Amino acid sequence: MELGLKGKTVIITGGGSNIGRAIFLAFVKEGSTVINAEIDEAQAKKVLDEAKGLPGKALFIKTDVTDWDSVQNMVKTAIEKTGQIDVLVNNVGWVYDRLFVEKPREEWEKEIKLNYWSYINCTRGVLDHFIARKGGNIVSVGSDAGRVGEFREAVYGGCKGAIIATSKAIAREVGRYNIRLNVVCPGATIPKKEEVGKDSMWQEAFKFFTPEMAEKATHAYTLRRLGTAAELANAVVFMASDAASFITGQTLSVSGGYSMM
Repeated sequence: MELGLKGKTVIITGGGSNIGRAIFLAFVKEGSTVINAEIDEAQAKKVLDEAKGLPGKALFIKTDVTDWDSVQNMVKTAIEKTGQIDVLVNNVGWVYDRLFVEKPREEWEKEIKLNYWSYINCTRGVLDHFIARKGGNIVSVGSDAGRVGEFREAVYGGCKGAIIATSKAIAREVGRYNIRLNVVCPGATIPKKEEVGKDSMWQEAFKFFTPEMAEKATHAYTLRRLGTAAELANAVVFMASDAASFITGQTLSVSGGYSMM
């Protein structure tokens, strides 16, 4: 199958750790020019080193996706460096599992900023360019927490549900410009410790996701295992490709049957 991604410019937010890292490398393997819009400079450079020798080009623009000015500068710099943007992957996300009534307000606010405001900022940041070009593709990493209402992830799940709804709405608004928006939802995806940076949510989550806990979690999945970052990355690459040219406003769960939706 020809995916048509060779030579296209792809921005991925938070492409330094776990799922973002896998998506970044997957696009570079397809021959794309891939920009890592990442706040963790050390981790971003580590992934750039991993991309050496692959067919595509790997670039880094330091970006705070919760800050509108930073996002605007990232988009401007990306266009200056590459000429145009073809794909945006909204990947940045953060959650700390805790019962809703036990969460301090600052955790709610951090979840909303990193999960939903980052999506709004980056989506809005590329749309003028996409409309002017009469083409573009936005793939956002959601979560099955936004489809089923996950225990201990109320606000995070609410943000991911908002990404699904907002993507459908914007897809209706900009479809006439040949702009597509889709969402890909992973289930629990546990990285190796060397695959995440110092600011990753997994630095805390590793304390809870022990091997015993991970094994227990597999029983919630129809395929009786947890997914990998590479499996999620494959779906994102497909949704961004020419092979998915008639798919828009859709939500795809890549979670071993967890949501069954």
